[in-house]
Amino acid sequence: MGRLSGKTAIITGAGSGIGRASAILFAQEGANLVIADKMDSVNETADLVRQAGGKVTALTGDAGDEAFVESLVAKALAEYGGLDVAWANAGISGGWTTFDEQDGAFWAEILRVNLIGAFLLVKHASRVMIPAGKGSIICTASVAGIRSGAGGSPYSASKAGVISLAQTSANEFYGTGVRVNAICPGLIETGMTKPIFEGARARGNEDKIGQLNPLTRGGVPIEIAGAALFLASDESSYVNGQAIVVDGGLSSSHPVVRRKK
Repeated sequence: MGRLSGKTAIITGAGSGIGRASAILFAQEGANLVIADKMDSVNETADLVRQAGGKVTALTGDAGDEAFVESLVAKALAEYGGLDVAWANAGISGGWTTFDEQDGAFWAEILRVNLIGAFLLVKHASRVMIPAGKGSIICTASVAGIRSGAGGSPYSASKAGVISLAQTSANEFYGTGVRVNAICPGLIETGMTKPIFEGARARGNEDKIGQLNPLTRGGVPIEIAGAALFLASDESSYVNGQAIVVDGGLSSSHPVVRRKK
């Protein structure tokens, strides 16, 4: 018996990176999956899930569009008869731009996908979970949502909002048995962070990746997937309204000059 046997899970942003690694891991642990991404690569993830022995339905669409998000929940019900886990993982970074280069439309798009998209999955998943008296909702936030230095201003603001969403919605669902938590990844090698990693390698500075955290390395998607698996499983049945940080220890310290012993 896997840790998610008999459970049905939705994962957005499953076309690559953290979402793909998590879809495969969830399938290996027995979950039935509905996965989504704006990229067609979500179908490649579905093939990998099937190779892992999992049941999966893949859809392509916009995680910030309410009709599409509602359709994901409807698909879970139609295909698998219920919904136990919903992970709002889809997000965009916006890159590093100065305040002078930003405008309202730029901010609005990042907030629409990262924060409103998460809200929409919380809203529609909870409508199914509350009558069942249980369910785990996960939102991908970031260490950028905790303090400055890990992302651009609109991205960081959106992820701070995701942390607040997890806290406030957990309390909105008081007494229902539905849990809401956020995961805050640090520097993880994904499509979003690819330029950082490739740039460091091109400069011969690969050994400096992750130098600001006490593990002195970047992370990989499966390390975030493991945290999500815990939150999705019954092992986390008393964990609610939390922002779980997975960053190698980066956010545990103020900036400091390190000296090797």
